[in-house]
Amino acid sequence: MEKDIGKINKNETSDIVVRIDDFGGRTGLTIREFVTSDRYTGFTKAGVRIPAAEFLKFREMINSIELEDMKEEIKEIAKFSEKMQENLGSSKFPSEKSAKKPHKSTSQEELPDY
Repeated sequence: MEKDIGKINKNETSDIVVRIDDFGGRTGLTIREFVTSDRYTGFTKAGVRIPAAEFLKFREMINSIELEDMKEEIKEIAKFSEKMQENLGSSKFPSEKSAKKPHKSTSQEELPDY
């Protein structure tokens, strides 16, 4: 028995797939990476399988995660992204035209007297 529960996009070529399956005659929850590329399309070895006997314990652990804890991570990512956008849009980075030229060495006579 195989029943796909859902998938989460990881990047352009990979998804995280959650499914109930039967492996070796035992039912369980599988969370595995699925890749689509020119070389290979299918499940990778990356992932985890929760046996049906341990599923309730796994569900309790997942349900114990506070949404606020996850939101903090999202807030930090958003702050970092905003900061990067500000830096890219500002003149903090010199352009090729305004970049300083290499320093020429000067002789002792060219140094000013102080």
